[in-house]
Amino acid sequence: MSIRVGSLSGLEATADSARNALRDKNAAREQALARSREVVRFSANAIRAIHRRDFDRASQLIGDARLALETAVTSVASHGDVRHAGFVADAQKEFAEANIVFALLTGQVLPGPNDVGVEVASYLNGLGEAVGELRRFLLDGLRQNDLTLGESLLSAMDDIYSALVTVDFPDAITGGLRRTTDMVRGILEKTRGDLTVAMRQDELERQIHALELSLDRKLASD
Repeated sequence: MSIRVGSLSGLEATADSARNALRDKNAAREQALARSREVVRFSANAIRAIHRRDFDRASQLIGDARLALETAVTSVASHGDVRHAGFVADAQKEFAEANIVFALLTGQVLPGPNDVGVEVASYLNGLGEAVGELRRFLLDGLRQNDLTLGESLLSAMDDIYSALVTVDFPDAITGGLRRTTDMVRGILEKTRGDLTVAMRQDELERQIHALELSLDRKLASD
């Protein structure tokens, strides 16, 4: 069979179509990337507000983050490869973390992935990241000699770890959850040690104070 060069009559139209398609995808990517960065910023600022106990401001920032995340997801809805490039998942993780920390530190029920509006893998990684913020809140209390929430926070951290450790799937499915879970275990063990030392020190100080009062009363009676 002889070789013959085929017609390229449709090449220019194909190139135009390709350029238009890639132009639309790039525009969608840029919008999603910008909004994802906003989500990360709003979420981080919300967590800072929570640590300052400015819960009204935190709630407002979480609302801003939600709107930015919805725009990011919508803008790449028809571009699956961009949608799963990673930055949207990272934004979802940060948003989930902010929502989880807010709920746990304001006495609310823990929201689930559907409540937050994120993918399951992003939610689970956000749940793991939230443990670090709970530790920070606990340590702030210890520095102020306030142990009232210590055991409750440690219990919540322990429960989160117990849940995460049961999710045993490939990292490609979970977004690297195994690494997050290992991090949570380290934070949990360190925090348990910190709280134990603080509680023993507090008990020792109470005993010393009680002994001093007893001695004072005895001296006064003599």
